[in-house]
Amino acid sequence: MLPATAKWYDRRDSVFIEFCVADSKDVKVNFDKTKCGFSCVAGTDDVKLENQIDLFEAIDENESKHNRTDRSVLCYLRKAQPGKAWPRLTKEKAKVSWLSVDFNNWKDWEDDSDEEMGNFDQFSNMMRNMGGEDDLDNLDVDADGADDDDSADSDDEKMPDLE
Repeated sequence: MLPATAKWYDRRDSVFIEFCVADSKDVKVNFDKTKCGFSCVAGTDDVKLENQIDLFEAIDENESKHNRTDRSVLCYLRKAQPGKAWPRLTKEKAKVSWLSVDFNNWKDWEDDSDEEMGNFDQFSNMMRNMGGEDDLDNLDVDADGADDDDSADSDDEKMPDLE
């Protein structure tokens, strides 16, 4: 059997693995304390794919889940020790040809403190309250794009005629 191509990324309390298999059938995902097993039949050729992963750290197999879509199977592995970063998915340091890091979803959360995240939330709320799309509803604009505000600006002085 061939291994399925997979991408993974780390979060504070979980690890995500996405098996990139289009049109998968007979999907089986097994979670063990230190292992994750995946198998399926893929595509119109009914190719059998199988992956066995010895995980870097222990997981809570009862809280781990998976979800199948038409394009992939996403596995959510709940860490047994939340807050501990995984430098790699596998126990062995060897490079696995079918596995890569999902940089689109990767986040360096180890250096983030809860206080900094609270500050970020406050900053986001402040930016939302400073104006944006909601304020555009209150702006009265003519069809030619000019607003109806007749107040004079400093740059509204009469320009001399061109010679």
